[in-house]
Amino acid sequence: MKTRITELFGIRHPIIQGGMHFVGFAELAAAVSNAGGLGIITGLTQRTPEALAAEIRRCRDMTDKPFGVNLTFLPIVSAPDYPGYIRSIVEGGVRIVETAGNNPQKWLPALHEAGIKVIHKCTSLRHSLKAEAIGCDAVSVDGFECGGHPGEDDVPNFILLPRVAEQLKLPFVASGGMADGRSLVAALALGAEGINMGTRFIATREAPVHDNVKRAIVAASELDTRLIMRSLRNTERVLRNAAVDKLLEKERSLGANLKFEDIIHEVAGVYPRIMKEGDLDAGAWSCGMVAGLIHDVPSVKELIERIMAEADLIIRTRLAGMLGAPGP
Repeated sequence: MKTRITELFGIRHPIIQGGMHFVGFAELAAAVSNAGGLGIITGLTQRTPEALAAEIRRCRDMTDKPFGVNLTFLPIVSAPDYPGYIRSIVEGGVRIVETAGNNPQKWLPALHEAGIKVIHKCTSLRHSLKAEAIGCDAVSVDGFECGGHPGEDDVPNFILLPRVAEQLKLPFVASGGMADGRSLVAALALGAEGINMGTRFIATREAPVHDNVKRAIVAASELDTRLIMRSLRNTERVLRNAAVDKLLEKERSLGANLKFEDIIHEVAGVYPRIMKEGDLDAGAWSCGMVAGLIHDVPSVKELIERIMAEADLIIRTRLAGMLGAPGP
């Protein structure tokens, strides 16, 4: 399948693996890229620029296909060493960066000077247009269904994607609710040039996370996620567990008086215990509503081939068959 996204990134299939904390390691990124999609290493999961450089080398040893690095720009006082991370990306020969969080404008000149294409994650039309205005090369449009941070507008993809398609000139992919060939065909019909999948890729054999995490996603339905930190305007969609229930009770009881410090034990530094050790109740962890569409743990290759075969079948048979014979 050829779209503006496959041409921009030099990939066979219009499927991107989103950057995910303590999930986006070299083995998953390489598996996605080897299967014809675009794998992404999560930059800030690596504690230092030197560690990221090593992870890029490790991925390079596993694939000769294009892969990218996610770099999330955090609104915090003690910021990570972003110049160091960008240097590791450039020196590692990476040609694609997925940016997220704060406006990446400050960092675009250094990335573009190195010949790097930038795809920025956006949760609204206005943010997508801003990404276009500052010079990003593509956009990942995250609807309200997505795991992680869906923004504060609560617009689902059935509305958000065509709204973006009406005004954005850049190629964009749909993120949030993407799991199979039906998702891909729907995204294309709504104006996207491909899909970005996060939660779906966690439930694959190559994802370097504990089996407890994969089993929890398969067991979950579309009703099992919760929105946390709404009153802090840092909304995150997570899988419901004991820690999330405790956090939500704090939000209810403290109301407008809630501070981040009140919930720090449920959200800060919990990912290693969850993703590596399988302690699912250690804290809140991102998961999309798409869990309701995930019923197995295939290999990445099996998953991507299945998505593309299903999309092809839908387009060539089911949809084409609805058109009937052309009129006179």
